[in-house]
Amino acid sequence: MPTTDPLPSDDAASVTKRDLIDELVALYPRFSRRDAEVMVNEVFEGLSESLRRGERIEIRGFGSFVVRHRQARTGRNPRTGRRVDVEAKRVPFFKAGKELRERVDGDSTSSTSAGD
Repeated sequence: MPTTDPLPSDDAASVTKRDLIDELVALYPRFSRRDAEVMVNEVFEGLSESLRRGERIEIRGFGSFVVRHRQARTGRNPRTGRRVDVEAKRVPFFKAGKELRERVDGDSTSSTSAGD
């Protein structure tokens, strides 16, 4: 997992599922790498299944996941410029919680208003 240092640029490396598994193994050496992989996969599978059923997922202090419905529309192929019909679809949406936003923002908590 990444350090607590702010990201230097948009070129910063991303955290992968493998990184999460490695971090679990490092933090909890009593679990094998295979055990950690199963745990991470099960969490992601559970989240995916809940969203597939249209359920809202809330992880306190982190954020929430919901499924939003996008209406059918007429789009444009960026390569050719031709109009194309885009079907209606369901897409996952994540909204960061207050605690996560504050952690990401760092020490700039003094700029928030007293009414928050």
